[in-house]
Amino acid sequence: MRVSFIIPVKELNDYVLETVEHLQGLDGDNWEAFVVTNEMQLAPWDDSRISIIESGRVGPADKRDLAAAVATGEILVFLDDDSYPDRNYLGVLRSCFADGHQVVGGPAITPPTDSYWQQVSGAMYLSRFSGGSPERYWPVNEPRYVVDWPTVNFAISSEAFMSVGGFDCKFWPGEDTFICDKLTTAGVKIWYCPELLVWHHRRGSIFGHLRQVGNYGLHRGFFARKFGGSSRRITYFAPTALVLVISLAAVFPSGTAKTICLALLAAYIVVQIVASLSIAPKTGFGVMVGALIYGFLSHIWYGIRFIQGFLYLRPLESRLR
Repeated sequence: MRVSFIIPVKELNDYVLETVEHLQGLDGDNWEAFVVTNEMQLAPWDDSRISIIESGRVGPADKRDLAAAVATGEILVFLDDDSYPDRNYLGVLRSCFADGHQVVGGPAITPPTDSYWQQVSGAMYLSRFSGGSPERYWPVNEPRYVVDWPTVNFAISSEAFMSVGGFDCKFWPGEDTFICDKLTTAGVKIWYCPELLVWHHRRGSIFGHLRQVGNYGLHRGFFARKFGGSSRRITYFAPTALVLVISLAAVFPSGTAKTICLALLAAYIVVQIVASLSIAPKTGFGVMVGALIYGFLSHIWYGIRFIQGFLYLRPLESRLR
C-alpha cells in the first residue's frame, strides 16, 4: 500500500526539515510526502519523493485537502510540522490497514531531546486527570476504537477521506474533531494503535503552552454548542466547572456554600497531586512538579476559554499564524 505523508506548515522551518530527515530514514519504501507552505519555496533536499505545494495563506485543513487531492497513496498520513514518525512507522501502519482498519491514530510522544519546559508541557497530558487522554501522548492501553483523534498522527484511507469530503472546514485547531465527527456519523471507525508512534515537540514556554490550550478550549466550547458530537463529553466541561467553583468560593463571604466550594477545590488539588505522582516514573520528579503547576493553570485557562467558545454566537473564525 502506497503511503502519502501530508505536512501543513506556514513556511519551511527547522522542525519540518527534521521531519523530512526522519521520513528519509524510515524503514520501508513506496511512500511520498507533501509539505504544504503558504508560498512556494525551493526544496533544500534532493529527494523526488518529497514535494512542496503552495497553498496561499490558508489553514491546515485547507492545506491537507489540497495535498490529498494530488496524493497517489492509498493511505494518507497527516503529521504536524513539529512532529516526525518513528523509524518503523510504515510497517506498523500497513499492518493496521491490512487488518481492515480505515482510520488509525497513534501516540505523539515528547522527544527526549526537548527542553525542560517542553517536557513539562508534554508531561501534563500524561495524567488522565490533567490531560484527559494520556493514550494520545504515550503508548498506553490496548488497541481499541476511539471517536476522536488529533491530526498530529492520523492515518486514513484515501477512499474514506474522500467519502466524507475531506476536512472541508476553516477551523484551526478543531479540524481534527470536525473530520472525526464526520467519519463517526458516516459509520467509519477510528482505530487506536499504541505502537504507531510519532515524536512531537511541545511548546517551550508557559505562555505558548497556555495559548495553545486556550485555543483548544475556545474551539471545543464552540463545537460543544454548535455541533455536539464528541465535544459534549462531560470531561470537556470539567475545567469550566472548576472555574465556576473557584469563582463562587471567591464571591461567597462565608457560610455553607463557601465551605462546599472550598471543599471541592481542596478535593481537586488532592486528586491533581495524586494523578501527577502517577506520571513521575515516566517523566522524573522535576518534570512532574512542573506538570502539576501547568495542569492547574491549563485547567483554569481552558475552562475560561471553553465558556467563551460555548457562548460565541457568531461563526467562529480561527486565527492563522
